[in-house]
Formats: sequence, C-alpha cells, structure tokens
Amino acid sequence: MIDTILLAEQKQAMLAAIVATSDDAIISKTLEGVITSWNQSAERIFGYTAQEAIGKHISLIIPFERLAEETYIIGQISKGHRIHHFETFRCTKYGKLIPISVSVSPILDNEGGVIGASKIARDISDHTIARERQAILAAIVDTSDDCILSKTLDGIITSWNKSAERMFGYTEAEAIGKHITLIIPADRLAEEQYIISEVRKGNKVDHFETIRLAKDGRQIPISLSVSPIVDDKGTVIGASKIARDISTDLAIKEENKRLFEEVKALNEKKDEFIGLASHELKTPLASISGYLQILNTMVTEEKARKFLGKARGQVKKLSALVADLLDVSKIEAGKLQFKSELVDLKKIAEETIELVALTNRDYHIKLDTPASLMLVRGDAHRIEQVITNLLTNAIRYSPGQDQVEVTIKANLQNVTLAVRDQGIGIPADKLKDVFSRFYRIDNTNPYISGLGIGLFLAYEIIERHQGQIWAESELGKGSSFCFSLPLATTE
Repeated sequence: MIDTILLAEQKQAMLAAIVATSDDAIISKTLEGVITSWNQSAERIFGYTAQEAIGKHISLIIPFERLAEETYIIGQISKGHRIHHFETFRCTKYGKLIPISVSVSPILDNEGGVIGASKIARDISDHTIARERQAILAAIVDTSDDCILSKTLDGIITSWNKSAERMFGYTEAEAIGKHITLIIPADRLAEEQYIISEVRKGNKVDHFETIRLAKDGRQIPISLSVSPIVDDKGTVIGASKIARDISTDLAIKEENKRLFEEVKALNEKKDEFIGLASHELKTPLASISGYLQILNTMVTEEKARKFLGKARGQVKKLSALVADLLDVSKIEAGKLQFKSELVDLKKIAEETIELVALTNRDYHIKLDTPASLMLVRGDAHRIEQVITNLLTNAIRYSPGQDQVEVTIKANLQNVTLAVRDQGIGIPADKLKDVFSRFYRIDNTNPYISGLGIGLFLAYEIIERHQGQIWAESELGKGSSFCFSLPLATTE
C-alpha cells in the first residue's frame, strides 16, 4: 500500500515537473472558465504571473471578438470531447495578439464526470510567419514572368509554375514527375550533366544561355540560372531553375549589330568623303591664293589692295580648315604621320606666338618661361599646330579682352605648357567634351566660328606624343588649356 502511494506521489511529481518545465503554456480551468493552474510557459507567453491569473476568468487572455470560441470549446469539453490543434489568437497582458495552437482535454473526477478542462497552448508566431512567407514566395513564383521549376538531383521535375506552362506548353500535371529531358534537345543532354554536377557541389550556375524544347517542337533560346536546394542539414537534395526566354533579346542584339554595321559603314564613307573633299580642295585653294598674290603686285589702288588683303586672309582661313579636315580623316584612317626628333618646346612656342601675334595685333601674348632649353622628342610641326590652335581659341573666346598668357614649366619628368585667357569660360559640365571631334563649346553664339575639330586634333597629337592635355575653366573668368610632354635628355 505504501509502495503504491509512493509510486503515485512520484508519478504526480514527475507530471508536475513536466508541466512546470514545458515550452508550451499548460493551463487548467473549471467548466465556468475560472483558471485553476498556470505554468511558467503560460507566464512567459501571456505575461501574467500565476498569482495574477489563477482565480481569474479565462477571458483574461481571450480577445473580445473571439469570446464565442470559448463557448464552443466549453460546450465540446462538457460532452467529454477533445479539441486538437485549434488555431486562434490570444491576448497578452500588454495587449499584443499572438497566434497560438490550442489542444483542450476534459478533466474527469473519480466517477468519470467532467469537472474542468486542461489546455495546452503553443505560440505559433514563427510558424505563422514562415507559412505567410512561404505563401508570398509561392505567389511570387506562380505569377513570375520567368519560368521557375524545381527538380531532384536525378532530374525529376517536382514543381512547374504557370510561366513554365506558357513557355514550354506542358501543363503542371503533364510535367511534374517527368524527367527534365522532356524539354532538353537530344544534342544538348550533356549540358544537363554539367549543370547537375555543379549543383551537387553546391555551386550556382548563372545566366547559362542555351536552347530548350517546347511541347510543339519549337526551339526556345533561354537564359538559365540554376541554384542548389538544400535540406536542414545543408545537404543538396535538388535544384531550382529560373529560365528566361531571350528570343526578343537576341532579336534586339541582332538588330543592334546590323545598325552598328550600317553606322560604321556610313561613318567610314563620311571619313572617306571628308578626306577626298579636303584633298581635292587643296589644289584650287592653292591656285586662288597664288593668283591673289600676283594680283596684289599688279594693283596699286589702296582700296582695292585692302579688299585683296581681306580675300587672302579668308583663303588662308579656308586653307587651314581644309588642312584640319584632312588631318582628321588621316587620324581616323591611322595615316597621320609624325616625326620623332629632339625639339625645343620653348623655341617652338616663341616662334608660334610671334606668328599668331602678327595676325592678331590687338592682342598682347605674354610668354613666361625659364631661360633654359625645354627639350622634348616629337614632331615640331605638329606641336606648333597644337600651340597655334590653343592660342587661336584663347583669342576667339576672349571678346573684348586684349591679353593671353603662355607659361612653360618643367620638372624632372615633364614639361608643361599652359595657355590662359580671360574670356567667357566654359561650363563645368562641358569641360569633359571639349576635346571631342566636331564638338562646339557654344553652338548658340553665331559670332564665334569653328567646326570643333581643332581641340580634337590637339588631343590626338599630344596623345601620340605620349603626353597629356586638359582644360581648366571658371565660367565668366577665363580658361586654361594645358598640355605636358615627357622631358627628353640630350644623351
């Protein structure tokens, strides 16, 4: 008898310990709904201590709009029925609603009568969030414009979204359970072996362009991305595949390629025309210039000589423009010739300044340079062409001013020449484009002439001398155009 009592006490103590340490809230109540027990997990989940809860009505944790559930539950318990995994919401001490799964069992007296109910409540917040997330992901997969499917490592299709149905023509029922070779052309089966081998290693295959087969026999160009599917232990158990139809992309690529070739051909014809036209214009311009010089010796009347001088000046400008256009065509064809010899940049600058000053007598061009030689290796004529262009631009874009500054400085590696004007300046957003071919800094000013090829030629010439050229400017305060060349030695 004592052993039986002892065993019963031990059993009761064990059950009490289980209730006390359970991760689930375990609560008992009378048929009237009065709480009679409240374990530690109930305290943790609902926020009320046992002292605060015991003796209170169970409606303490039931939202007002769900009180009818308690009437139903008590009705079932009174009949001796159990309620399994009833999902609902209950309210914490702090007013937070939490999703729970409730199992309720009747408590019987010694005679088998129902005298109350025991309730096990499990917080399923994480489960609910996971389920909602899963539902969202499923909706995304189902409505995606891309074909999304999954398969086992043996190639058996396990999921097939609506886009897969549209793309390949097989319904979900027709595809699931079939081997992935259902949509793989016979001559591309080796691709599947490669993809599966990568997935088995845990590797992702990204943007793999290939061909797959539709139900009606059409070959569809697609871009594939395949990722491994892993279980809770990190073991690869399958593969998820996203396939995008790139038929339109390929068509656009082909069209772009065709258009590029057309533009390239037109550009080549344009450059060929510029070269041919420039070459053909040189001869008549030279003849005109020669005849004007002869005519100048024959005319004695002062007014006529003045007009002849203006005509010769315009022919000279036109000849310079034709020469520049011819240089552009040579650059595009890779035929612009350069000499390579030791030249003194200081001397070239002095001679160029003197020449430009003769034709621009209203401007004072100031040169600031050390007395020593500034030797560089290159083509004196081409370097002179660059300096002439920078000086001409400085004067052209400085209306109302009368001074241009030229400075030459050197360090152990380079010699730098800068041409500074006090003109209109260049907007910051246009500085990056000033050396582009046919780019005009100010297309809106009809009083400033030029085709935008001088700085392009200067850039190409300096680049081919292994130098650098750049511009610095502040709107309304003038600009500096600079270039540097490697300093040469006399050894």
